[in-house]
Amino acid sequence: LVSPASAKKIPASVTPISRDLYRPSDTLLSEIKALVARNPDRLTMDTVRAGNKGYSAEMLVVTFNHVKKTVHDGSKIKILLSFGQHGRELITSELALSLLYILTEKRKIAGVDLSSFEKILEHLVIKVVPIENFNGRKRVEAGEICDRRNGRGVDLNRNWSVDWGKKEKDYNPFEEDPGTAPFSEPEAQIMQELSKSFKPHIWVNVHSGMEALFMPYDHKNTTPDGAPSHLMRSVLENVNHRNFQDSCLVGSGGGAVGYLAHGTTTDYLYDIAKVPMPFTFEIYGDEKASTDDCFKMFNPVDKITFDRVINKWCMAFLILFEEGLRTLPDDQVVSQGALDNWVPMGGEILERNMDQKSGGENGKLEGLDLGMQELKTYFRLFMLSTFLLMFMFCSRISKNRSRDSDEQSTA
Repeated sequence: LVSPASAKKIPASVTPISRDLYRPSDTLLSEIKALVARNPDRLTMDTVRAGNKGYSAEMLVVTFNHVKKTVHDGSKIKILLSFGQHGRELITSELALSLLYILTEKRKIAGVDLSSFEKILEHLVIKVVPIENFNGRKRVEAGEICDRRNGRGVDLNRNWSVDWGKKEKDYNPFEEDPGTAPFSEPEAQIMQELSKSFKPHIWVNVHSGMEALFMPYDHKNTTPDGAPSHLMRSVLENVNHRNFQDSCLVGSGGGAVGYLAHGTTTDYLYDIAKVPMPFTFEIYGDEKASTDDCFKMFNPVDKITFDRVINKWCMAFLILFEEGLRTLPDDQVVSQGALDNWVPMGGEILERNMDQKSGGENGKLEGLDLGMQELKTYFRLFMLSTFLLMFMFCSRISKNRSRDSDEQSTA
């Protein structure tokens, strides 16, 4: 966090960040890392970096997997949650931290008995991205309090490939710059690769600005056809009824929010990645706040409201987990690859803290992997040698023909 003296001066009429409620991004991530260290039986983490054209991004990914092995990992429901995609929506990352506390250290929600959810958690593997847009968050903390874009000015929720680059009549480049191409941004590349390797059954992109439970589509004013769409709507309506007394908007983002959004994460995950249940949760919005008063518009500014939002939406996620476990068809809950072995496109894993397999099993797998790597290496060398020999052979033939031609011409 930059010092107050170096931060951009905020007009007196605009609400500043409530430092007593909101942790600086570095502090929040440090607290999450400490939580992982205290709960190695349930939490692991990766710190991942990717970059291009002189710009890089770093992202923390935390995995919750219940210690009890009564349920095989291959039959568990996989859930991917992303918070902080827009830098100005600080409340979303605070929600991520609180949810991790509830999952691991049984932090209580006032007036709620959470013991009934413990059994449900045994059937889940949950990956949490607490701050997807770390560079953009830094810009907000430095005084760019209305900024939602990443560190080089791109809206990460417009940088995905479904209907990418289309601009509505009210297009605002400050708000919705889609980048130079789909997945031009390292943050989007990391999230795309994570979605491809983890293959979640449920995805939630968490935002603020209003209170709503959205399903696809964002880029058109319709929801998908068929039974999968009905299942998604059923889950959202049940969450809305059980936790919000039917007070949230439910439906497609493009139909309910009042404008169409192109190149969004949720539409890609449904249409391309084939995630059965991709959602967008909008967890808070102050409709009375001025459009210039961004912090107040997107984040609670008093402790009572802050606590209410955190508790209410932590409960919403627990209900979502229960509804998803009950609703997802059995044929969709199948193992689709390793839960942890992934590296983003063009990126590198900086830090990894994960449970290791037993020595015998691990040794066999390592031996198999090494054997495959050696075979691939030998094959590449063979192909390279073959290519060089062919090149030399063709060059020799060409020279001989040229020499013969010269001799005939001389004769």
